[in-house]
Amino acid sequence: MGGALARSVENPVRRLRLRVRGAVQGVGFRPFAYRLARNMGFSGFVLNDGAGVLIEIEGPNVDRFPDTIRNGAPPLARIDSIDVLEVDPSGGEGFEIRESLGGRGETRIGADAATCNECLKELTDPSSRFFGYPFINCTHCGPRFTITRALPYDRAQTSMASFQMCAACAADYTDPDNRRFHAEPVACPDCGPRLSHPIGEAEQKIAAGGIVALKGIGGFHLLCDARNDAAIDLLRLRKARDQKPFAVMVRNVDAARELARLTDAEEALLASAASPIVLVEPRACGLSKLIAPGLARIGMMLASAPLHHLLFDALAERLHCSPALVATSANPTGEPLVADNADAERRLTAIADLIVTHDRDIAIRADDSVMQVICGAPSFIRRARGFVPEPIDFGADGPSVIATGADFKNTICVTRGREAFLSQHVGGLDNREVIRFQRETINHLCSILDVRPEFAACDLHPDFRSVRMAESLGLPIVPVQHHLAHVAAVAAEHHLSGTVVGLALDGHGFGADGTSWGGEMLVVDGHHWRRAGSLTSLPLPGGDRVAREPWRMGVAALHAAGCIDLAPRLWPGHRGVAQLTVMLERGMQLPGTSSLGRLFDAAAAIAGVRLIQSHEGQAAMEFEALVRNSVGLEGGFVICDGKLDFRPLIRHLARHHLSASAAADLFHGTLIAGLTDWAADKASSLATRQIVLGGGCMMNRVLAAGLMQSLRERGFHPYLPELAPANDGGIALGQAAFSRQVIMNNHASVEEFGHVFSDSGPSQGTAAR
Repeated sequence: MGGALARSVENPVRRLRLRVRGAVQGVGFRPFAYRLARNMGFSGFVLNDGAGVLIEIEGPNVDRFPDTIRNGAPPLARIDSIDVLEVDPSGGEGFEIRESLGGRGETRIGADAATCNECLKELTDPSSRFFGYPFINCTHCGPRFTITRALPYDRAQTSMASFQMCAACAADYTDPDNRRFHAEPVACPDCGPRLSHPIGEAEQKIAAGGIVALKGIGGFHLLCDARNDAAIDLLRLRKARDQKPFAVMVRNVDAARELARLTDAEEALLASAASPIVLVEPRACGLSKLIAPGLARIGMMLASAPLHHLLFDALAERLHCSPALVATSANPTGEPLVADNADAERRLTAIADLIVTHDRDIAIRADDSVMQVICGAPSFIRRARGFVPEPIDFGADGPSVIATGADFKNTICVTRGREAFLSQHVGGLDNREVIRFQRETINHLCSILDVRPEFAACDLHPDFRSVRMAESLGLPIVPVQHHLAHVAAVAAEHHLSGTVVGLALDGHGFGADGTSWGGEMLVVDGHHWRRAGSLTSLPLPGGDRVAREPWRMGVAALHAAGCIDLAPRLWPGHRGVAQLTVMLERGMQLPGTSSLGRLFDAAAAIAGVRLIQSHEGQAAMEFEALVRNSVGLEGGFVICDGKLDFRPLIRHLARHHLSASAAADLFHGTLIAGLTDWAADKASSLATRQIVLGGGCMMNRVLAAGLMQSLRERGFHPYLPELAPANDGGIALGQAAFSRQVIMNNHASVEEFGHVFSDSGPSQGTAAR
């Protein structure tokens, strides 16, 4: 008796209330908590509500429960916080899962996830009722974001609402010990979605050299044999996609290892639940050279949906080898991804030989995410399926802002508290369908987050469609300069405070002085910023045409470098070069640009890599692919009055007969050296070690990795974007981050937002609208 009393005093019965926030609904969190509490001998309950998951546990030694919850959470759960409050014991017995409670949504749904190993086993097990079923899923895998129309996340709010569960699926759904407990997309062949055509028909068409449009998780893919040159040529012709690289889909990691040299980090990304496209180095293994012409790496992804696995099984049986498929977004070039069955019949009939649909609607389309590894860390090129709507933590609460991004590689960003939700890739806002998709994305994101933004943030460009979209929202507007947004995005995701030196390096952005910027050094401190320097300006001959015709920038760079007389030797017989040379020699006045992207085009043209490009960044990507061992040119740059001048490098490239590879080595090495000195000098003068690197040029892995290494060797702390794309796909994040700084520092009612100052004094400001 005395011993029992002593134990009860040492381990008294206590009751804790746990508020768990994050991506904790639709991921098997309640049954996980239920099983854990039962196994640990606690009584109480768990339920979903508007803020996340609420748990109450009662018993002795309850303090160990929160850490156990955090450390053993289900694979798709993302715990942001666990708040613990001690309450009075109630004396109840047993642990139960209670009905969900309503209320304003503060939680979120998870991203779509690739098929888990348990489901793959059932998919290929003849004794399973899910054998061969292309829509198998559980709480550990399957669609989430792309089938959800609104919160709370339950079946009635998803595109599974019209499918009545059979008795077997209902039993799984209501059994806390089953991994399909409250898995909203749960279904089987007796009660769930169905394909319009058998998998075998798609397999036969691909094996015969045809093109198949296959409806997946976030939209349709166009698929063909990745070893068949004729099929790939036909796909390029029908899709009007001349040389832009395609991605390759393979069955699993083993198949990926056969086709590519993978680092551990690349392999981990490929095999992750998000299942993105990852840029990797291919082996000489029989893949068509037409997949990524002129590039050193290819985009590779693993089968992510059950129907992909079934297709690979069928192809492997026919081909007696490990199949590889070209897998590209199903859309005519320039249009948004096709996600609707009727739309597929209308828009894809001229491209695909077979269109395979199914009757589970896609509530919101989401393209494949595209990533690479830089300095051992993941880096986004496109952030979409598998990652959206996972938030980016700003580290502090603030007003709710909606940012409408840029007109190229458009994304939307909505903030809620300390969280920033960057939308899936929308695309270029140059046609009506994409603009409609942008509006659809805004409405869907605000709906699933249950947010009503208080402010809108947008670009400075007076003609951007994204700016018109912001104006249409009827909210106070905070304009944010394009390159400031690049820098602010990186600083926000890394929670940097105090003075930050930022290099924003890209193709083009509307400057605060009305000119074309693109090679900028900015100094940012909270809601204050200034342009501290730029690359020396180059003439911009032909306006938008220079982005398609790198030879124009080559001639312009020679003119700026004082060696335009070399143009006829570099491009003999080129009529356009001769005409432009004469015009420049006669003193034709042209607008200028500080763009590093245009400097890349100029150097690639001078090196003979590419004079005309079929898609954005082609010349720069092919130039990067030629780098073997980057080396700096002594005296290849000059820094004066905040300007970084690479004209000495241009003169050297033009005057010496270098191979394209040697020119690429010299150009990249000199860029790294010049940009490092430029940023280091400014950071040292400001007594800061924080240097952020943003803009589309930071997708160049040679340049980005070289800058990171050289700045670290100099004792600085450089930062690259890791949670959002370095290109314009991350602009909305930076707009949201900086506009919140402006608003929270009592500038919401001031006439001037983000007034710009250079080292030499004030330049053009931007008025709030």
